Amino acid sequence: MIIPSIDIMAGSTVQLVGGREKKLDAGDPRVLAPRFAVAGEIALIDLDAAIGQGSNRDLLREVIKLAPCRVGGGIRDVASAIDWLDAGAAKVILGTAAKPGIVRELPRDRVIAALDASHGEIVVEGWRRGTGEKILDRMGALRDHVGGFLVTFVEREGRMQGTNLDLVPELVKAAGDARVTIAGGITTPADIAALDRMGADAQVGMAIYTGAMDLGDAIAAPLNSDRPDGLWPTLIVDELGIALGLAYSSAESLRRAVAERRGIYHSRTRGLWIKGETSGDTQELLRIDLDCDRDTLRFTVRQGGDGFCHLGTRTCFGDMRGLAGLEQRLARASDGASYTKRLLTEPGLLGAKLVEEAGELSRAATPTEVAHEAADVIYFTSVAMKRAGVTLADVGTVLDARARKVTRRPGNAKPGAQGTTP
Repeated sequence: MIIPSIDIMAGSTVQLVGGREKKLDAGDPRVLAPRFAVAGEIALIDLDAAIGQGSNRDLLREVIKLAPCRVGGGIRDVASAIDWLDAGAAKVILGTAAKPGIVRELPRDRVIAALDASHGEIVVEGWRRGTGEKILDRMGALRDHVGGFLVTFVEREGRMQGTNLDLVPELVKAAGDARVTIAGGITTPADIAALDRMGADAQVGMAIYTGAMDLGDAIAAPLNSDRPDGLWPTLIVDELGIALGLAYSSAESLRRAVAERRGIYHSRTRGLWIKGETSGDTQELLRIDLDCDRDTLRFTVRQGGDGFCHLGTRTCFGDMRGLAGLEQRLARASDGASYTKRLLTEPGLLGAKLVEEAGELSRAATPTEVAHEAADVIYFTSVAMKRAGVTLADVGTVLDARARKVTRRPGNAKPGAQGTTP
């Protein structure tokens, strides 16, 4: 899999050769992040903080709100790592601070140890000082405490001359169950495919920025197909993960979909198919995932218009059910003399019902009572969300962000709050 890389120096996205010479300036990382997020997590590195010549902290905090990011650069203690995790970083990347005494204090699955090596020797301080320590030795000491390793071949970084594939199997073995990501010199989709077969991911910067590698081709690199036409089945889901339908992708359609961040597929009868081009039911492409066998794609989209199906339903499997169905019904329920319209237009009614139903839920005792009262609370909450233009996906984003926090508040009731428990 590909991990697009955004290295920041003096507020701009840059690419260095060998950690020293600035080869190019790619501009505002806030513009790049949504584009790269289609591929999944982004490596977001503060080079100034890594070198010790300043910080781009505020800018990085903006970027992690735009895309899932593994953040690195200048994180040298437990408090700093937790601060980034609380701020929304999917993972933190620790270099010199990646020591057992520090990383064991952090959630293992959210810590990546950065091992920057020049000709096999680990280097620090922005790749400027050698340590005399070998990569495999450091991996052996850390693999039980971290969820991943980022191994950068400094002598190949930014030079567009290929990476060190011969060493990768040994690195993957030494990492145990921690996932290995390789950076430095990765220039072609074939490199990404080879690394994926070995059980490693590819962190890529220069090749994407210079146009030497298309991001769509990079995402597709690990894919295979057992179909005579070489197409990949593509499951299309919305922001809640609900399946809207099934389509097929080709190399061409995938390149277009990634470049334009739209739902673009390969129709077996019409060729390239841009969803919504004639119907208006367009799709914004948010993310692409590959399944474990690397023969199926999942497109996560923001569906517009009436829905995905040509029959006018939200999905090709009929209308939505449960909470998603409620949201869909409420979208159509504000006309006429509906109760939803009363809640939206009568001052104070919605607020009073929310307080009333929450109290009844707090007093419910049996499973049946709790289910019924929870349904009431969820209905009135959904109306409040509709009034504010908030979707279930928006709420899900907030909940996911809270789940990423390491620091927890005690959760005590606020002064004056009243509640009744059975």
